[in-house]
Amino acid sequence: MRYHRKLHKDLYNAAINNRFVQYQKFNHKVDYFEQQNSLPAFKKVWTEYKEVGCHALQATLKRVDFAFERWFKGLGKRPRFKSIRHYSGWTYPDSAGFKVESNSENGYLNLSKIGRIQMRGKAKYWGKPTTCTIVYRNEKWYASITVDVLEQVLKPEVLPVGAIGIDLGCKSALSITDGTNHQHSCAPKFLRNAERKIKQASKEKRRSRAPNRKKKVKASRRWKKAQSKVSKLVRKVANQRQNWVHQVAAEIVSGNSFVATEKLEVKNMISIAKKGKRKKLLCWAKQVNT
Repeated sequence: MRYHRKLHKDLYNAAINNRFVQYQKFNHKVDYFEQQNSLPAFKKVWTEYKEVGCHALQATLKRVDFAFERWFKGLGKRPRFKSIRHYSGWTYPDSAGFKVESNSENGYLNLSKIGRIQMRGKAKYWGKPTTCTIVYRNEKWYASITVDVLEQVLKPEVLPVGAIGIDLGCKSALSITDGTNHQHSCAPKFLRNAERKIKQASKEKRRSRAPNRKKKVKASRRWKKAQSKVSKLVRKVANQRQNWVHQVAAEIVSGNSFVATEKLEVKNMISIAKKGKRKKLLCWAKQVNT
């Protein structure tokens, strides 16, 4: 799986380089279909890509096309080359590249050209698997599978009744009201509780030999061990946060038929603060919270 992740990363960087070179030297704009049609010729030169399914390679090229579209529309930055550390994984856009042996709980995952892998996890609803995304995060492998769920399963016997408004705050994570009753939901301090352990593990990492690519210095075993410990603690905090968000969201949706939230443009708020209007912004924030 690490090898396949590296191949997809190299293809992603090659596709970005191809677009920039073609435009700078020949003033030719390369699109997704041109790169997709060149995959057979690409595989003849780079024979190791014959081990990867063509649909997964097309999904990686589509990812490049999406990055350029966002850049052209002003929604994102200029696409950059990615190292293996910052390349999360790859996608199987249809069921031809993978097969799931499960009924919503645990089971096995068959990946094309890789093999059969045991899974751990449970899905709330289950149906026909349509896409699968493999992600590597904090030294763990995850499979994000989308399923086509039957409509009869999604329709509850009793529909929720009620309308609420949600205000996102600083002191309390959520301020919920239905017009008469007000309720404040405070987020647990997961990071604050684990802060001491993370600082201690980071201190052990700083005392050991860190890697340096420019000087060709490899990391020591103590550094790798400390890095693994820090990643484990950070992963635990992230999982706790995600679990809390899912529980609160499920509780709100299951009990109300209409939910209204405020629309905050955080990016614009930060740009205002950078222009020297920080005092106005803070006063405005206090008025909103009160």
